[in-house]
Amino acid sequence: MRVKITEKLSEIGDIIQEVKKSSEDIGAILVFIGVVRGSSPLGKVLRLEYEVHEKLAYKKLEEIAKNVKERYSVIDIVIEHRKGSVNRGENIMYVVVASKHRKEGFEALMEIINRLKEEVPIWKKEVTEHGYRWVEG
Repeated sequence: MRVKITEKLSEIGDIIQEVKKSSEDIGAILVFIGVVRGSSPLGKVLRLEYEVHEKLAYKKLEEIAKNVKERYSVIDIVIEHRKGSVNRGENIMYVVVASKHRKEGFEALMEIINRLKEEVPIWKKEVTEHGYRWVEG
């Protein structure tokens, strides 16, 4: 289990290989990649700017990963999230879940993503061609 907040995400293939080594019982590896969308209600998105309370964010991400791992009996979890400026089309975050079976893997993945957006102190400013706004959730 690993969490990381960074200006540069790891290579997704490296993360998958890392997770595969955690157990011979893995039957499914599920990957979520968040990407900066090109449009919003304000118009064309230029970039997103992330501000993070790192100490609390790490603590909360670790808590979520531990809780979800136990709840769904998944084998391994890796969460990486960007901080700073992220341009349109770039990857924002990875959530990788390894499980014996796909059902618990999908359930764990969805819960991690939903809780991350609701509970982790990471704030997003959307910068568009017409201005900017702070985005909730």
